Amino acid sequence: MTGSPLVLDRAELHGSLQDPVLGSVTFLNEIMSRYPEAVSFAPGAPNLGYLDELDVSRQVDRFLTHLRQDRGLDERRARRQLYEYGPSRGLINHLVAEFLRTDLRITVPESAVVITVGAQEAMLLVLRALCRPGRDVLAVVDPSFVGVIGAARLLDVDLVPVEEDGDSLDFARLAQACRAARAQGRRLRALYVAPDHANPTGTVLGPAARQRLLELAEQEDFLLIEDTAYHFTAEPGAELPSLKALDRNTRVIQLGTFAKICLPGARVGYVVADQPVRGADGRPRRLADELAELKTMVTVNTSPISQAVVGGMLLEHSGSLTALGRPKAELYRHNLALLLKALDQHLGPGLPPGLHWNRPTGGFFVRMTLPVPVDAALLETSASRYGVLWTPMAQFHVGGGGTHQLRLSCSYLDSERIERGAARLAAFLRDLAP
Repeated sequence: MTGSPLVLDRAELHGSLQDPVLGSVTFLNEIMSRYPEAVSFAPGAPNLGYLDELDVSRQVDRFLTHLRQDRGLDERRARRQLYEYGPSRGLINHLVAEFLRTDLRITVPESAVVITVGAQEAMLLVLRALCRPGRDVLAVVDPSFVGVIGAARLLDVDLVPVEEDGDSLDFARLAQACRAARAQGRRLRALYVAPDHANPTGTVLGPAARQRLLELAEQEDFLLIEDTAYHFTAEPGAELPSLKALDRNTRVIQLGTFAKICLPGARVGYVVADQPVRGADGRPRRLADELAELKTMVTVNTSPISQAVVGGMLLEHSGSLTALGRPKAELYRHNLALLLKALDQHLGPGLPPGLHWNRPTGGFFVRMTLPVPVDAALLETSASRYGVLWTPMAQFHVGGGGTHQLRLSCSYLDSERIERGAARLAAFLRDLAP
């Protein structure tokens, strides 16, 4: 029996597939592949130079030794921990709980930690657990990481933008959004925020704003989803306490990743979710228990071998993520300072009208404002004629902003390419001037 092959109508697939946010990474990868000689300030990826000497087998062996000597497993049981699927909650939860306590002054039991397939899965699990489509609303700092925007789109969670305001937030707008949701019979369930050197802006939420945010979360009854991906890049002595470290009422769910510090290809992240959950049966549970159950239907478990590599790296640094991340943080601060210096040098005095950029003190990113609309056509011109790539900022905005802005990432490049790329970018920007 023969017939015509089935053709699916894209309009009848899930609506998120037509959201431009989901195609943003693919678009950048495609244009990078078409212009391989261009200097790319587009990827917000970790620098791989420090991984040249990484011995993965040594890290796995170090973790196996830990399982035998410190966790009391015999050789067979220790190896099986790495070869089997493993618990959905994770294998290195105790190591995460330890560095949270010693490095960040966050005291939670290891049972409040879930090890995830990168921070992206952590976002998906948290939103799935917290938000009921059509009922609950997620607020996001605007502009925001595209990963959380995309996760909300996949789950049909409505978003409300809350604009940055220097080192603070538009708290009046956030409070008004809470009231508006209640007036509609809905609830603003949580706010996603990256308080330390955020992607894509590099901004830092100040001490007063952190306290105000915790107070408002208590007053208006919402949760805070804190993304700490770039916390480690702060200048020594300038680090601010995380929201979770300041949390006294279990209002903060913290997301973390080992991609920037350990090994991006391992795809290991974590979520700290110590919030008590009241069930019909009266048994005590935490939000972490719910997330672990959701994970069994998403990825089953995070690769035990990947966890062993990360665990071995932590153990080689006495369990301290701060010590492990210190040389990487120095590299990223060096790259950032070099990029800012190169922009000053090549653009110098007599800056074209309407052109300016911020000056982050950590993280991977610089945000630049242009006097013309920043879109795919302008990026094509920049790549083809000037040999330099960057990321349009509009995709990071839920509220429709960023149309005249771009993001520069300096994390992935070496010093020579940063200098060369800044010179090319300056030539491009000067030619935009009327």
